[in-house]
Amino acid sequence: MSVTRFRRASPTRALAVSALAAACAAGGAHAAIDTYYRGSFGPVLSWPLIAIHAVLLPDGRVMTYGSDGRGNQTAEFTYDVWDPVKGTTAASHLTLPNTTGTDTFCSGQIVLPSSGAVLLTGGDKTLNGVRNYSVNDVNLFDWRSNSLYSAQQPMSFLRWYPTVLTLANGSTLVLGGRIDPQTPAPTPEVYTEGIGWRSLSRVTSDDAYGLRNWSYPKAWQAPNGKVFVTTIWGGTYYLDANANGGAGSLERTALSLPEGDNYLPAVMYAPGKILALRKLNRARLIDLNGAAPKATTIGGVGQDRYHGSATVMADGKVLISGGSMVSNEAVGVAYTARIWNPANNGYTTTPAGARMRLYHSTSLLLPDGRVLLAGGGAPGPVNNLNAEVYTPPYLYKRDWSGTLATRPAITSAPATATWGTRINVGTDVTGISRVTLVRTGSATHTVDFDQRFLPLTFTASSRTLSVALPTSANVAPPGYYMLFVFNSSGVPSVARIIKLG
Repeated sequence: MSVTRFRRASPTRALAVSALAAACAAGGAHAAIDTYYRGSFGPVLSWPLIAIHAVLLPDGRVMTYGSDGRGNQTAEFTYDVWDPVKGTTAASHLTLPNTTGTDTFCSGQIVLPSSGAVLLTGGDKTLNGVRNYSVNDVNLFDWRSNSLYSAQQPMSFLRWYPTVLTLANGSTLVLGGRIDPQTPAPTPEVYTEGIGWRSLSRVTSDDAYGLRNWSYPKAWQAPNGKVFVTTIWGGTYYLDANANGGAGSLERTALSLPEGDNYLPAVMYAPGKILALRKLNRARLIDLNGAAPKATTIGGVGQDRYHGSATVMADGKVLISGGSMVSNEAVGVAYTARIWNPANNGYTTTPAGARMRLYHSTSLLLPDGRVLLAGGGAPGPVNNLNAEVYTPPYLYKRDWSGTLATRPAITSAPATATWGTRINVGTDVTGISRVTLVRTGSATHTVDFDQRFLPLTFTASSRTLSVALPTSANVAPPGYYMLFVFNSSGVPSVARIIKLG
């Protein structure tokens, strides 16, 4: 088994990433001279499996899994690790056997904040020849050795389609999923590295994350220390996983949203602020920073995008990609993406991608600022054993040349940091206009667990930036983040991945 050791990103690695971005952008069939405004899609890339699940690892590689090598529904046999720095050929992929005995198809996955291992919760099981039953298996992926293995600590409840997210104290919350085709799993559980699992017995709820909202419930660590939960039927909740001696507490808030869907995306685009797409081309901006959550109505994305994705980019804008007007059917397929700008609530339409990205598709922000769009199928109108890479406008010169801009470079940054401190970031400070922090992504089924965007303040002297980190784990839960610096033209560096906490 191949072993890849973690190395801090070097200037050479950054140049390799930039060269890859240039190659992908130049090869795109849909490249246009207005790329500075709309960005571009690169060519369709072969992928070893359908990337139903996609995780950015602490060393900048991407783990994907979800089907076998022919696109059939099962993650029992293989998983893949892609190194973007090595390009897009077969040599950039490390496809390995899944020897755990668990079919991790439609599990929940997240990078643990302490060890950096990927926690995989639940999955699929076949009983009497019938699929889509559930397991309570828990597995771990070690990015240092590229190995997937059993954690030997099962959950109390079987779960298929569960949500996972990182709490402010570093524990992992698991919500929802179902036990079998007729039975949801309405009792949350909490996993703590080195300790194990505990059930939140006092907060069992069919309304919040059970019968009425069991499929990958959308939830976020909120600035008030609680977890905010939205439902497809419109109710919203605050869950406190640490109340009542660890048994938890749950309260419904006064905020009601329009009817949503399990497969319409929502994402935290700023501290305590969520963009949520709802049915009938409706959109709401949810603000959790006050005493009670509030929502503001904004214009929709143009159509319902069932099975689409919403991904925060390096500059805080949101790429809304994929989906169709009829769930998992080739009806009203959205080949173009829309870029939502939180500064003015406006949308920009990108060029068209080459493949429909519907059910079981994923979207993931890469450390070089591009976005990986992959998967779709098993089942679906097509099985996409392929991916495309979208290059956002901020990576292009602000002219009509269609060429990539010169990027600033981070020459040094700490590997770890903590809240309320300042870190020194080495760069050519001339013209540095902005510093941002984006949580590394872990995406599946329209949800990007934990992803969030944070603008950072800084001062400059000589060749060093002094960057102020977030003061609270409620705003920036412990774990791995991509640190970007921007030049005066708004072009971002290749990120450095920093472990916070």
